[in-house]
Amino acid sequence: MIVPFHDINNSDISYDQYHFWLMRDVEMMNYALEIAKQGAKFGEIPVGAVVVHEGRILGEGYNCPITTQDPTAHAEIVAVRRACETLNNYRLPKGCILYVTLEPCTMCFGALIHARISHVVFGAFEPKAGAVVSQLKLPKQAFYNHHLSVYGGLLADKSSALLSGFFRQRRQEKRAAKAQA
Repeated sequence: MIVPFHDINNSDISYDQYHFWLMRDVEMMNYALEIAKQGAKFGEIPVGAVVVHEGRILGEGYNCPITTQDPTAHAEIVAVRRACETLNNYRLPKGCILYVTLEPCTMCFGALIHARISHVVFGAFEPKAGAVVSQLKLPKQAFYNHHLSVYGGLLADKSSALLSGFFRQRRQEKRAAKAQA
């Protein structure tokens, strides 16, 4: 189940405030998509992430495990590390939002819990390894000492198209290399 953290049914939130939040979410997700494209230029799977607190970008990053030779260098982890460095604290303040173009995996979800991210907004669903909604549904687990809200599917078509295009190009390159061999 996806739990939107901007609940229009909450009597404390006006429609105008909800609309403002939604437009901000779209703007930040588009920014995360641009960051993801940077990673693709280096042959990395195009996933981008941005950590925002009260409208201020604290950290951003794209997938870079290949170029850094670091299997933990997923976009979410890179963005959270940079946000923590910005604040000089391993815990992020209440209200931090992570925008990421792909549903987080188990490793990334664990980092989000430890960093105390309050909200996650993701683009494309990850049917194979998505730990937030698609497979494990980790936010629903009661045993965590921190809980976060999740909104999935924002600009999912754009996120999915970016990923599909990347893998299509990669397959074409492999076929071309095989044909030349």
